[in-house]
Amino acid sequence: MANSKRHLFLKRRMRVRNKLRKVNAGRVRLSVHRSNKNISCQLIDDVKGLTLAAASSMENDLGVVGKNNIEACTKVGVELAKRAKSAGISECYFDRGGFLFHGGIKALADAAREGGLKF
Repeated sequence: MANSKRHLFLKRRMRVRNKLRKVNAGRVRLSVHRSNKNISCQLIDDVKGLTLAAASSMENDLGVVGKNNIEACTKVGVELAKRAKSAGISECYFDRGGFLFHGGIKALADAAREGGLKF
């Protein structure tokens, strides 16, 4: 029986997240979610269960509402890095979920690194 795209996505997400948890215990997690129209990311403290900073392409002040292209992903990554600095966060680990590391996900990661986040 062939695996569906959703099943493969869920397997990939759990594999990525479990490997990262083992290696990066105690660090803040940069979680990324991508839909067809938007992209959003959060810095999450899993120990306390709190979201420390977040950015999304659905925010009007970024000027990319309803877009999920490389330009929008770059702006979201830069904005998240600014918010992380103001929250006092400099290190995290990148949880891409089940999304492949190319295109918009890669652009967001590169922009966050250039903004000062280390992962």
